[in-house]
Amino acid sequence: MIGRLNHVGIATPSIEDAIAVYRDLLGATVIREPFDLPAQGVRVCFIDTPNSQIELIEPLGESSPVHAFLKKFPQGGQHHVCFEVPDIHAAAADMAAKGATVLGQPRIGAHGTPVIFVHPKSMGGVLVELMETPKGDHH
Repeated sequence: MIGRLNHVGIATPSIEDAIAVYRDLLGATVIREPFDLPAQGVRVCFIDTPNSQIELIEPLGESSPVHAFLKKFPQGGQHHVCFEVPDIHAAAADMAAKGATVLGQPRIGAHGTPVIFVHPKSMGGVLVELMETPKGDHH
């Protein structure tokens, strides 16, 4: 069921500051334009790596779930890992059938495809995002 690693989500209090780290210290050259996802309460920016992406996530206001994360970890840090799956509804049903806690219903994520999140308590302490593989994405 598990597909390729699509991205690692990194929570940050400032996307601009985080971009500087990836650009200046790690030499990132493909940095996408940041954009707001008001439905999820976040601003995101993707940085391409040779085999995956980094998703920088900044809260949009105090009601953002990332705001609560940054209260615990003010400098930011790894927020989640995202794996691709062929069918998000089948993946959600499969995870639930295996006893994992799926958070909410599938919704459209930052890549424009359906996503779900699986609770860290079910995944060895890591918040896992499952994302339906974008159509036409042949990695």
